[in-house]
Amino acid sequence: MNTIFEQVDTYIESLLAADDKDLKFARNNIASRSIPDASVSANQGKFLQVLAKACNAKKILELGTLGAYSTIWLARALPPGGKVITIEFDPFHVKIAGENLAKSGLQHQVDIRQGAALDILPELEKERAGPFDMVFIDADKPPYVEYFQWAIRLGRPGTIIVADNVIRNGKVLDKNSNDEKVNGVQRLNEWLSSCKDVTATIIQTVGAKEHDGMVVAVVN
Repeated sequence: MNTIFEQVDTYIESLLAADDKDLKFARNNIASRSIPDASVSANQGKFLQVLAKACNAKKILELGTLGAYSTIWLARALPPGGKVITIEFDPFHVKIAGENLAKSGLQHQVDIRQGAALDILPELEKERAGPFDMVFIDADKPPYVEYFQWAIRLGRPGTIIVADNVIRNGKVLDKNSNDEKVNGVQRLNEWLSSCKDVTATIIQTVGAKEHDGMVVAVVN
């Protein structure tokens, strides 16, 4: 069954979400530096771009830059003068992300902040960097609830918030899991079930990134 999911993913990608030379450079540069293959798929990148276009995003916040593959998709949705602020903990990842953004010509539209997100998010609030029109969360999983709370705080009514990797091959169904990544997204999903600040759902995803899912929410 996984084979057909991958084949369909490839089919969709070939029609609507093919990597161009800059995206291929980014993906290859990430792989060649032995950075974990944790970037979104091409189809997921296009999905993020569609959402950013749909809400006419001018300011986007991303938590978890990795090598900036998803950042490129998001930045390409921006109008002239738009900005992505992306936060990455690992300084080596920041270096590679900078290379990939420079190759794509988007470095002037993207502000990479290096450090722990829970330290940088209060700084963004003090700077009045928001409100952000869209927030994409794809970072370490244990603080996903706290990241989501900050996304709401730095957003506005109508802000779209997306949180990736919240199904984890169905492992979220295991109530006895000792995996901190699973526990982190379980905590988010359960918290969202009673959160009145957003209208949210979870979309299951299958394909090149196996079986996972994304929270898609709008701030009320």
